[in-house]
Amino acid sequence: MSGQYWFPNMPIPEIMTALSEWGLNVSNEQLVRPSSDFVISVYNACLEQVTSISPNVLHKPTQRALASLEDANPDLYNNAISHNIMLYHLTRFATSARIMDFSSRDLSAPEPERTRFILSAFINFVKFAEQCTTFISNVREKSAQVIEEREQVIQELSEVQHNLAVLKAQRAKDEPKCEQLREENAVVTTQLLAAKEVHTGLTKEIESLKIERAHLQARNETVNSESALLMDNNSRTRSRIVQSPERIRRNIMTMGATAIEDKRAVALHEAKARDLHAKISALVNIEKDVRSCIEQLQTTEKEVQLLEASQKELAELKDSLEYKKVERGELQKKTERVHKQLGNAQEKLERAQRHAEEKRQASQQTVDRLQRDYEKMDVERRENDKQVEELRIEAGDIETKMSEHLKKSEAELNELLTEYWKLRHETEVYMETLANKLNMNVSSD
Repeated sequence: MSGQYWFPNMPIPEIMTALSEWGLNVSNEQLVRPSSDFVISVYNACLEQVTSISPNVLHKPTQRALASLEDANPDLYNNAISHNIMLYHLTRFATSARIMDFSSRDLSAPEPERTRFILSAFINFVKFAEQCTTFISNVREKSAQVIEEREQVIQELSEVQHNLAVLKAQRAKDEPKCEQLREENAVVTTQLLAAKEVHTGLTKEIESLKIERAHLQARNETVNSESALLMDNNSRTRSRIVQSPERIRRNIMTMGATAIEDKRAVALHEAKARDLHAKISALVNIEKDVRSCIEQLQTTEKEVQLLEASQKELAELKDSLEYKKVERGELQKKTERVHKQLGNAQEKLERAQRHAEEKRQASQQTVDRLQRDYEKMDVERRENDKQVEELRIEAGDIETKMSEHLKKSEAELNELLTEYWKLRHETEVYMETLANKLNMNVSSD
């Protein structure tokens, strides 16, 4: 669609007819000498035809604007605010009708030609809007879809707010537990560090005990091998020695004392071995406790990570909530505008349905009148075509005569110029001859 826009400048009878179709009875005098009240009432009627905005509709916004004033006497500003609000809507309406220089001067000091020009634009725009019923129905469908989307967004927003409130309550509920877990985590960390140090010391002690045990086992094996050797030697010695009771008795006593000492050494080694086994069992239990502490620490770290992830998700939900709030505000504003437009469109549709029959009759009368005018203009056009053809023929004849006359005039002019130059030459010759005879100096200009 082109950016250029043109509308016909309607004569006064057509303006009166168009306004009477909307129930506005205006006189020729009112259009010839328009007053401020008259143009305001007519412009408001045109505005109401398209947007359903009337002074009654603007009464509530005006009262809200007055209520927001801090002045003790807001009635002083009532007329000014009402006038400015109506001027704002009329200016937007005029801009849509392609009158870019509409101002308050057109309301306070109207001029006849300017008023008829503005009324022509307004009436043309209103008729154009009345023809766009399909577009209006599409706008209503889109408005219904926007309302449904708004309801869905409001429902989703309420769900998000509910989930956020639940998360906040859960966070507030879990905060003491989290604090307790942090304290327990710090205590367990301290205990684990101390246990780790103890474990390191016990590990070193276990290593030293293992080394000592290996030495004791090697010594025990050495003692056992020596005992076996002694028993072998004893048996061999018994087979060689003379059976003497005294000697046998001494040997028995010596061997008994040796055996007692060996038993004591074995008992001491067994006691040491039992101590080592007890210490090893204790170390194994300590190692199990340390492993369980490490597992608990890992579990605590996982819970801390989950808590941090939950806090991060909560922060993201807060940001999303703020964004949703902004979107909700924008959607509310859009919904309010859509509701206003929908209400205006509904009121306009009702008025259009009320006046549809009258407009159809008026349109039919206009079509009949235009048909008669067209037939009359067709007859006049044919007569004009005949006259134009005759004039064209006459113009051709005149052009032919003019060309012949021009040729003839050019020939005569050439002859006159030739005769003129001939006479001038003869005159110059005569003047020179006369000057020579009179001895005069004559200069030719």
